[in-house]
Amino acid sequence: MRLLIQRVNQASVTVAGEVVGAIGVGFVILVGVTHTDTLAEAAWLAQKVAGLRLFEDAEGKMNLGLADVGGSLLVISQFTLYGEVSKGRRPSWVAAARPQQAEPLVNHFIQQLRALGFTVATGVFGAEMVVDIQNHGPVTLMIERE
Repeated sequence: MRLLIQRVNQASVTVAGEVVGAIGVGFVILVGVTHTDTLAEAAWLAQKVAGLRLFEDAEGKMNLGLADVGGSLLVISQFTLYGEVSKGRRPSWVAAARPQQAEPLVNHFIQQLRALGFTVATGVFGAEMVVDIQNHGPVTLMIERE
């Protein structure tokens, strides 16, 4: 799994003109799934996200975690994180898992975050979404378990 995490002041996701998920301060997490990913990996990544310290303390250092600032999460599935563009001009999606495999793993990741006590808003799996992100910093990280 690949996670693209952005620290945000606020974010929302809209499907067919309707806002389906929105948060204030927190993280937007775009989640990509590949063929070899497992439930254990999804759980490990949820723990990793829970422990990230990406918010500034009184001294301006990134010492505070999501729980410290009362932040929320907006999790959106994004198969394009596994797009390959080394050859040609059009991306290849061969490394991206099929929806039948990816959706349960994304849902497990979300459930793990909720079990850790976080408020988690989501997009709609497989839908065309408009994501409005107010990245703070900007702070953006790519996380994978290798």
